[in-house]
Amino acid sequence: MQLRALTAISAEPLCSWCILLAHPSDFTPVCTTEMGAAAKMAPALLRRGVKMACISCDPVSSHKTWIEDIRAYNGLGSGPFPFPIISDEERQLAKKLGMIDPDEPRFDNKPATARAVFIIGPDLRLKLSMLYPGTTGRNFAEIQRIMESLLVTAKHKVVTPEQWQTRRPIRRKPVSEEQAPVEEPERRNTRRAWLAKSVSWCRS
Repeated sequence: MQLRALTAISAEPLCSWCILLAHPSDFTPVCTTEMGAAAKMAPALLRRGVKMACISCDPVSSHKTWIEDIRAYNGLGSGPFPFPIISDEERQLAKKLGMIDPDEPRFDNKPATARAVFIIGPDLRLKLSMLYPGTTGRNFAEIQRIMESLLVTAKHKVVTPEQWQTRRPIRRKPVSEEQAPVEEPERRNTRRAWLAKSVSWCRS
């Protein structure tokens, strides 16, 4: 799935990874805690080539005031906010990207966005999507863990096991017998031994 609509996030072409978040409304207690968690992890992710952005269905004037509330509640301090909050009052982006939560309308009875998480690769293709209901806050430690896994597996031919964390063992990407090399020093007739080695543990 390609997400060309996301080039609207920035005037520059999307050439890095992006985590796109959606929130039901500004100033709600759950959204405020989530935005604080996202703001705290954003600088480290940016150093890894991962940008963040947020969609909310309120006007820009509301976002500006809400950012100060997010800072105060989460102890973020001053300085520029680490990522943009996109105003989507008409729900155009939310509808186009399938982020509307039909079971949880906003307090003003207008359609609300679900607590969506989209991770988009440098090729503008969707790599992961999660939709949390409006009543349930997201696990940002898990989002960061997933992002680390995507970065590692995009760079190396590996897969990450259940509950994988950085600096923990990973696995080489499994290959079929047809993909195994025909010759290997000292093991020219042991293709199955090479296949067994392809799923052995290695370290990141």
